[in-house]
Amino acid sequence: MKIQRVSSWVWFFGGMALACLLAGCAAEAPEEPSAEVAAEPTLSLLVFDCGHFQIDDPQAFSLAIEEVAIPQLFVPCYLIRHEAGTLLWDAGLPPAMAEEPGGVELSPGVLVTYETPLSLQLEVMGISPADVTHVAFSHMHFDHVGSANLFSGSTLLIQRAEHEAAFAEDAPVELFDRQLYGDLADSETVFLDGDHDVFGDGRVLILSAPGHTPGHQVLFLDLEETGPIVLSGDLYHFPESRELRRVPQFNSDAEQTLESMDRIENFLEERRAELWIEHDFAFSQTLHLAPEAYD
Repeated sequence: MKIQRVSSWVWFFGGMALACLLAGCAAEAPEEPSAEVAAEPTLSLLVFDCGHFQIDDPQAFSLAIEEVAIPQLFVPCYLIRHEAGTLLWDAGLPPAMAEEPGGVELSPGVLVTYETPLSLQLEVMGISPADVTHVAFSHMHFDHVGSANLFSGSTLLIQRAEHEAAFAEDAPVELFDRQLYGDLADSETVFLDGDHDVFGDGRVLILSAPGHTPGHQVLFLDLEETGPIVLSGDLYHFPESRELRRVPQFNSDAEQTLESMDRIENFLEERRAELWIEHDFAFSQTLHLAPEAYD
């Protein structure tokens, strides 16, 4: 995976110019670098650390503890920069959890920790919520929409079924907390009934993958250097979930989940894309976090 860095031609031509001055070269207009070399990437991905889970018993994920190599989950947030706009994909754990240095025990055997809220991580980079033109969540569980209310001024891209469940008066889906995303009720909203091309050029695609929740979705990115990838949402939680084809006990529809697994696996094969299991802790340790970017 290649990281976006300062282009080497800057140093090359700068050094040539200095050498020429020292040697007394005749003044000559420098040759312009080709547009292909000089152009900045038109699509890039930033990854943020938005928390961690320590899970003593993964039974709720339909896995036994001896089947899981690392019983921890990474919680990411992603910022996708495109020449036509900026998309936030998933918003991590609730920022209030970062105020608890020892972590929060959600239930016996489940400890959640969060070091730096997403808002502060963005602020360090000079990014404000107002700079984010679009926001989409793989689904509306609390660990994916923790900072969602900060982006109420962005255009929300959401499956119609997910919106209906998330904003229903009786909140029928487990782990939905309307307080975390309630401000988005009045946001400009694009209701999706399937796949969606975010910027209209095929490089950023929201793919419908229901089952974990009624309107769960994943994100395809066609990155030039890194290559095509799919951000999994919670289609899988652990790499073993994928290997063993296990459906968590708390999914809204097990049969629908299995159908979505098949569909996305076929898509990965067709596009020769790599699946990034968002919660995969071991994989997260190999990632370059913001401000470094994948392009």
